[in-house]
Amino acid sequence: MKAVTYQGIKNVVVKDVPDPKIEKSDDMIIKVTSTAICGSDLHLIHGFIPNMQEDYVTGHEPMGIVEEVGSGVTKLKKGDRVIIPFNIACGECFFCKNQLESQCDQSNDNGEMGAYFGYSGQTGGYPGGQAEYLRVPFANFTHFKIPESCEEPDEKLSVIADAMTTGFWSVDNAGVKKGDTVIVLGCGPVGLFAQKFCWLKGAKRVIAVDYVNYRLQHAKRTNKVEIVNFEDHENTGNYLKEITKGGADVVIDAVGMDGKMSDLEFLASGLKLHGGTMSALVIASQAVRKGGTIQITGVYGGRYNGFPLGDIMQRNVNIRSGQAPV
Repeated sequence: MKAVTYQGIKNVVVKDVPDPKIEKSDDMIIKVTSTAICGSDLHLIHGFIPNMQEDYVTGHEPMGIVEEVGSGVTKLKKGDRVIIPFNIACGECFFCKNQLESQCDQSNDNGEMGAYFGYSGQTGGYPGGQAEYLRVPFANFTHFKIPESCEEPDEKLSVIADAMTTGFWSVDNAGVKKGDTVIVLGCGPVGLFAQKFCWLKGAKRVIAVDYVNYRLQHAKRTNKVEIVNFEDHENTGNYLKEITKGGADVVIDAVGMDGKMSDLEFLASGLKLHGGTMSALVIASQAVRKGGTIQITGVYGGRYNGFPLGDIMQRNVNIRSGQAPV
């Protein structure tokens, strides 16, 4: 089959690779009909995620048609249309039973975190969904079955695998409630969905921050949010604190370590002193009110110097974070 493969930093190639096969009784194979590109795929491509091997198949937002099921798969059959969440989860462990499927204890033999498709050895080493076929472990649990009556096209449904559900979880996990002022850092797909869900949760004011003008304009047009281009301000965090009269109730970081880097950060990342930038978190720490909440959804890896822990602690700021349990 053909698949998108990692060949090194900033180098991905479509290659012929072996077709996946049933390896365990609760596996299934799907024929991929749609697969998306996630912002966090950039972390792999830019070299910020360890344990990446040449020819590794990337991608974690697929959907498709069930092609084959193992003998232990009872909830699906050949021909079923399914969305595959980026989490690989057993459905039986403590964390799965407590709605933390992204921390499944049974899916990742390589570490403590849960397993994800197409995201390096540290998340289980499972080949990803940017391919013609995909092996899905724990198939009875790791799927969303699309009803036969649903005729919506893939492009409307595939966002359930990650982008839409991660955006919703960000808002829900942050505790956004009626009357809140919320700042969303980042206008990529997750940030855009988060903005929309803030309104649905009853926020009275939603401010979107980015530096890519067409994304800001798209957010303004589709989500009716206020927009701030951080390149227009010497200190964006202080500006946001000023226009919110003391800071936002909630700041959602939908950027992570692949935000815009300074020259020094770019050099440090190249030398593997740390991965990427913490600029979004710094802005969040400045823009949140006393006693407010920072929700970290954008991916960070490794250790970082300069984390504003003192400011966060002294102002009773709450931090919530993690991989969305999709």
